[in-house]
Amino acid sequence: MSRQLSFSENVERSIIKKYRKVLWDPFIAAVKQYRLINEGDRIAVCISGGKDSMLMAKLIQMLQRFSEVPFEAAFLVMDPGYNDLNRQKIISNADLLKVPITIFETDIFQVANNTSDSPCYLCARMRRGHLYSKAKELGCNKIALGHHLNDVIETVFISMFYGSQLQCMLPKLHSSNFEGMELIRPLYRVREDDIIAWSAYNGLDFIRCACRFTENTQSDDKETTSKRREVKQLISQLKKNDPSIETSIFNSIHAVCLDTFPAYKTKGEKHSFLDEY
Repeated sequence: MSRQLSFSENVERSIIKKYRKVLWDPFIAAVKQYRLINEGDRIAVCISGGKDSMLMAKLIQMLQRFSEVPFEAAFLVMDPGYNDLNRQKIISNADLLKVPITIFETDIFQVANNTSDSPCYLCARMRRGHLYSKAKELGCNKIALGHHLNDVIETVFISMFYGSQLQCMLPKLHSSNFEGMELIRPLYRVREDDIIAWSAYNGLDFIRCACRFTENTQSDDKETTSKRREVKQLISQLKKNDPSIETSIFNSIHAVCLDTFPAYKTKGEKHSFLDEY
């Protein structure tokens, strides 16, 4: 008689079997293509409690077992001031998925929510700094964040429509404030729709926006009218006519033709096509 699989083993099985082509394979492809994980790395896997970072944690945990490249991972949860319900949900989901998390507290929500000047931007900046600092304290040389393919292509649209520039999100980058530290994005080639499908298939319920600022607003108008939401809706409309539009956008950021642009910027320095005309 075959042994009955535990919940976490069934979740892993779904990643390797049912969702292999859309989760495991693109995850491995990103790790290899962008050289995200090297022998001897100690990676702080940063878990916010949402679907993306929890899937990333599971993928990296599985890769540790299967990979011929030895590396270490610390599964890090930063509590910026979650309410009790959200904090407990993160702990419960980590237990369900058998991910051994380390939690540390900060006062980010309290600080960010007391400012009227771009609280979301301040919160994001503070989160990143705290994660780098804690990761370095734990002897890590990299932090892993759960940005996926849709985050990548949405960033291109947001920067063009609202920032008057063409800018992308890299699969990895060196920290400018923490020497010797890198940020990696292992879900770079994974689509959000597939993460949602995997989560629903396994009956998993993750926290969404746990921000105390949005908790205290009287409606979700702020979220509904956000730039990222608008771009999501635009891409969704485009997909109705062309289901491969996400792939086309993603492939385009790997095939930028600088010779066709009148100006571009590199390493903070602006260049014109007239320089070599």
